[in-house]
Amino acid sequence: MVFNRKKDKFAALLEKIAGNLKESADYFADYKLGNKEDTKIFADKMKEYENMGDSLVHQVITELNNSFITPIEREDIWALSMSMDDVLDGMEHTAGLFEMYAIVKADEFMYQFVDAIRNCAIEIEKSIPLIFTKKLPEIRPLAIKIKDYESTCDEVHREAMTHLFAVETDPIRLIKYKEVYEHMEEIADNCQAVANTLESIVMKNA
Repeated sequence: MVFNRKKDKFAALLEKIAGNLKESADYFADYKLGNKEDTKIFADKMKEYENMGDSLVHQVITELNNSFITPIEREDIWALSMSMDDVLDGMEHTAGLFEMYAIVKADEFMYQFVDAIRNCAIEIEKSIPLIFTKKLPEIRPLAIKIKDYESTCDEVHREAMTHLFAVETDPIRLIKYKEVYEHMEEIADNCQAVANTLESIVMKNA
């Protein structure tokens, strides 16, 4: 008879956080806005994903407080869960800006941002199981990809801001779009923070 080894509880929780992040990033990237009501649906759904993420992070913290032994350093488990949560918080906040500012049509720069953010989430989801199956060398290339996508967002941000200040004549609209661009770049920065945490875990446990 073959017995399957039970998955470590921290591995299971972190994989759930990464899976929820990937699912939310897909929704964030794919949802099509058309009117004011759409922005509320968008913001409400992202809030649901964010609430789920918060619940999972709370479970991680509870398990850390109740565990004497962890598969990797408890500080790294905490940092990884929080950095992934920061990405999701950023998406939820940005979705709220679309509703608050009644932005009913995404532009080409926003689509480039969300495509890169989605790709970051894909690499993050791939990375988490590798930590707990001792395939640490395979994490490094994924972390590099995440950083490459973040660099892409830096370029998109510069192009978006240059274009915005060159063509926008409505100061209120300029302020709205500027804030959205800045928050989208911040989401990418948070993805890079996840990559940095992953690399730190690899270095400590290699």
